Amino acid sequence: MSDDPRTASDHAPAGPENTAERVALWRALHVLADAPPHVFEDTVGLALVDPPAGWRGRPDMDAEFSAGFRASIVARARFVEEIVAEQAAAGVDQYVILGAGLDTFALRRPDPAARMTVFEVDQPGPQGWKRRRLDEAGYGVPGNLRMVPVDFETEDWWSALARAGFDAARPAVVASTGVAQYLTREATVSTLQSAARLAPGSTLILSFLLPMELIDAGDKDGLEASSAGARSSGTPFVSFFTPEDMLDLARTAGFRSVEHVTGTDLGERYFDERPDGLHPSSGEDFLLART
Repeated sequence: MSDDPRTASDHAPAGPENTAERVALWRALHVLADAPPHVFEDTVGLALVDPPAGWRGRPDMDAEFSAGFRASIVARARFVEEIVAEQAAAGVDQYVILGAGLDTFALRRPDPAARMTVFEVDQPGPQGWKRRRLDEAGYGVPGNLRMVPVDFETEDWWSALARAGFDAARPAVVASTGVAQYLTREATVSTLQSAARLAPGSTLILSFLLPMELIDAGDKDGLEASSAGARSSGTPFVSFFTPEDMLDLARTAGFRSVEHVTGTDLGERYFDERPDGLHPSSGEDFLLART
């Protein structure tokens, strides 16, 4: 699962979305609070957010309470970036991040990022804030990073990508994680249809939330609380998909091959045999689709 209800900060309209900030802080918290080996290491997002002293005392940052949530966040980040690195090694040189938030791939991974043009697609306000913070924090905008402002519900991200220099004739990796639950079903279908137009050899990685009846019993309270918190923040969860439904939508959109990857799969891959028992919450699964 992607988010937690117990947030403690409000932002000016030009700031990051609450969910994007929380994800960045959870990624950092994994490095700061969990024992090595770390599944994923990212404290750059923490530097961009630059939260007040004592941020780890926020209710949503409580190390015990947030354990399953942050484990899910770092598992999906590692999963995506492993695929990106694999595809970059195979010669794919375009990486599109839909709903990029405070993603820091272009800053943290000089190789494979140096071999790719990275397109971060996100809402105009938060993206403008991120651009300013990159400059203020001394990172700047890497030369291979294209920041593409789009409102997913009302604008065509495919056309915006083309204006930013994306070459539809060459294969790409497209990642959309932690986004589908905030969009209407129609918007997700549109995303799939657009992504299916990618050149042969392209890959889409898309995360989605499962309906309540498919959540492990021990995680249902967390999903209900997370959903309530999202509503109170003005970003309600509006879409849930069964794996069969998502696979059918991807096939109908035109993908050559589709695969369902469960959050449990990632838990077994990255967290088994950890002495601290850290393990992802259930509820978020993945579509891996290829053109």
